[in-house]
Amino acid sequence: MASSNDDWCTIESDPGVFTSLIESFGTQNVEFAELWSLDDDSLLQLIRPMEGVENAAVHGLIFLFKWQSSSSSSSSNAGDVNKEEEGGNVERGKALVGDDCPEGLFFAKQVTDNACATQAILSVLFNAPNSIIQTDDDDADASAASAATSKTANDDDNGRKLILGKTLSNFKSFTSHFPPDLRGEAIGSSDEIRAAHNSFGRAEDAFLSDPSRAKRAATDDDDVFHFIAYVPHEGDGCVYELDGLQAGPIRVGSYRPEIGDENTTHDNNNNGDGGTTSSDMDWIRVARNAIQTRLASYSSTEIKFNLMAVVQDKRTYLTERLNALAAIGVEESDPNMLAVRSELHGEEEKRAGWASENERRRHN
Repeated sequence: MASSNDDWCTIESDPGVFTSLIESFGTQNVEFAELWSLDDDSLLQLIRPMEGVENAAVHGLIFLFKWQSSSSSSSSNAGDVNKEEEGGNVERGKALVGDDCPEGLFFAKQVTDNACATQAILSVLFNAPNSIIQTDDDDADASAASAATSKTANDDDNGRKLILGKTLSNFKSFTSHFPPDLRGEAIGSSDEIRAAHNSFGRAEDAFLSDPSRAKRAATDDDDVFHFIAYVPHEGDGCVYELDGLQAGPIRVGSYRPEIGDENTTHDNNNNGDGGTTSSDMDWIRVARNAIQTRLASYSSTEIKFNLMAVVQDKRTYLTERLNALAAIGVEESDPNMLAVRSELHGEEEKRAGWASENERRRHN
């Protein structure tokens, strides 16, 4: 489905793998969480994960599905309506190219085999609103580094804003004026990004770079999987599907109907939460509808899908909650304080488990 001068291996669709991957770039305040249901209660749990936390950040969604030849593919002509034919003809939106692409939306074509997981992840990170950019200038000297650290600590809104890290900040700045195909080339040729990606390679790819090992092209009998991203774009109030095999981003709906145009599919579902909602919940519902439409194009027996949300690091809002309780004089022995500390300890144990599993993957 793509070509490359360097080999990239496949990586597992796993929240521990994806979280550790982006942290290796210096990205902070973000983790990945698997979604097992698309009902409103499950989606609302992303934003209101616990009592006292009403607006946890959700930056995007990563969807893994089995690619099929009848699916919208990279060979689709820009501007044509793409269709998914298995299980009925389902019209897709247009791939937006050139001046039709919304200003400020980062989209890269996939030109490298097996890079779709990391490319989908980068699509979310580079489109996260109000993310904190760090560059090499931040630590030009010790004084500047100290000031940058202090500024970051004060500006990240208790973890709601992701800190991109220097590696990705520099990459985003370098490619900011590139067209989508050159952005894809830049991703594929980045030694830092490829090395980080390959460090989480699956066991069957352990000898991928061995020139004596024959490489077999996928056939129609093979299961080929693909990652895409769904992100909100504050510039026009719409949700976009970012698929590197497409000619451009695909608008799937508006979460601010007064801004969306006549060709935009609005989500008018009842909030189901007493009428109180947030823009995060609004855009997630629009993305949910697009994913359900895609799922409907498959046989009812097909179960090989995975959906992850790119969310705020849970430790940040747990720490914020502890500080809020302490600020109003809640004792350490109070059940509320103990419950939050227990959850925070559980998160640290989860991270330790991820680290152990990733170390095992590297040695397999």
